[in-house]
Amino acid sequence: MNLLAYIIYLLITWVITVQVGWLFYRNGRVFILHAMHGDVASTDAINRILLIGYYLLNIGYATMMISTWAPLHSWKEVIDSVSRMTGFIMLTLGIIHCFNMLVIYFLGKKNFHLHL
Repeated sequence: MNLLAYIIYLLITWVITVQVGWLFYRNGRVFILHAMHGDVASTDAINRILLIGYYLLNIGYATMMISTWAPLHSWKEVIDSVSRMTGFIMLTLGIIHCFNMLVIYFLGKKNFHLHL
């Protein structure tokens, strides 16, 4: 049952991570460009670095979390475990997103003061 839970969990996690990462990458460029006061080269570099870091952190975290699972013996336990672990990943994604937005906000503020 654990192998089945791992496969389901990793598929769900992979889809969520890739979809959310791509949305952040595609839609976040405008926000970063504004924070960087129109510096296109820095914006694109920061955006790519954020995407790569996001993927590595989330996929690595999701994979490591598998080692914390107890043996599963029923479908109920599989559903409970997959749901709980998927929830942890989604919370992690939200926290990382908020942290990244704060960093970009403060970089934009710092960049603004440097141009004065």
